[in-house]
Parts: sequence; C-alpha cells; structure tokens
Amino acid sequence: MSEGEPPHRLDPDRAAADAAGRVRKQPEPVIDTRPYRRIIGAIGIGIAIVISALLVVTRGVGPVGITPGHPLHWFVAPLATSTLVGDANLAPHCNPAQPDSRALNVCPWLANRAPLVIGFFIPSSGDCTRQINTIQTVSTQFRPGSVQFAAVAVRTGHKQSATLVRQHHWTIPVAYDRDGAVGAIYGVQVCPLLELAYRGGLVKYRLVGDQWQAPNMLATKVRALLGH
Repeated sequence: MSEGEPPHRLDPDRAAADAAGRVRKQPEPVIDTRPYRRIIGAIGIGIAIVISALLVVTRGVGPVGITPGHPLHWFVAPLATSTLVGDANLAPHCNPAQPDSRALNVCPWLANRAPLVIGFFIPSSGDCTRQINTIQTVSTQFRPGSVQFAAVAVRTGHKQSATLVRQHHWTIPVAYDRDGAVGAIYGVQVCPLLELAYRGGLVKYRLVGDQWQAPNMLATKVRALLGH
C-alpha cells in the first residue's frame, strides 16, 4: 500500500467466503477405536460360539473320540493288505471261532487278549500319517503279543491304503474305512486320534494332537496300559 493511499477496507462478502473455506479445510476429527477393540473382539468370539453351537445342533456333531472309562466300539474292517474289498461291519458277530483273517477284528475276543492301541488317520494329512509311523515305531518296543497295535485309514479306499502300507513299511494291521462309518462311531473329527484301551476294551487314554508323534511320549502312555 503506497503512502497516502487510503487503507484497504475488507470486503465483507469476501471475508465470509474465506472463512467458509477455512472451515471446510479443517480436518475431520479422528475417532480413537482402541478403547473399543476388546468389545469388538468379544462380539466376534460370541458370534463364532453361536455359529459353532448351531452346527452342533443342525449337523449332530458329537465329541471327538471315545472318552476314558468308556468301552471301544466293535467293528470289523478290511485290511489294506488283504483281498477283501468293501465297507466295515459295525455290527459284527465277533465269533472267535471264525475270525476273518482278511480284516481287522476289533471284537471282545481280540480286546481280551491284550491292551489295544488304535490310531485313526486321514491319508491326505501328513501329520496324521506320521502318527501311524510313530505307532509302528513304538510297537517294536514291546514284546510281541503284550500290546496290540492297529490303525484305520478313514474314508480311504483299498488301493490308496495298500499303497500307504507299502510306502511306509508298516507291519501293524492297517484297515481301511471306505465310507467313513468307523470314523463316525469313533468321532474322528480331527487327526491324529489315538484310542488306548486296557485289556478288555475299556479306554484309558484318548490322545489327540501332534505331540503324540514323539515315540517316547506315546510309549509312556502305552506302558501305563500294562501297569508299568
């Protein structure tokens, strides 16, 4: 502004426009969500629980495995190494005078011979298959006939189960459960799943999880079936 020039008078309309522009340029306040994270998480967990409960009601999902203190379920299932082809029998006669040598006979007369260790697995899962390797390893640590070891491939056909036996050099009896019926009565929803039963067929341990792939840990549980 030059000397003698009258002072500039602020245009009221321009001032109002400038003020409005400054207001528009002000950043929106940021909402801190940290205090609400626990609440949001709790709501999410609650929704998950409700969905799980609905699945149990609508699909009839039962407990995993047979719990300790309950007897094994009897069945006869074809062995992977035999010529027998078909589905498992969930209501077998279990005649000790006429056992089918082509099948795994989980019957009272078998259970009365010695404690029994059964591993249920799904071949498509590497962890489950490795569990059967562990059972095979542990089986060599016990005197023949003192403990019985076996495995069941759930929802697996004859050819696939036979291939697995050859590839892994398993010598324990391995049966296949083509339609999943044995897996259903044993509640095989996850694997590895092992059932360890006293002589007579009463379950002492139900073992679930990869930690039982360690032979020393599994062997300790098996020895408990013998009381030492």
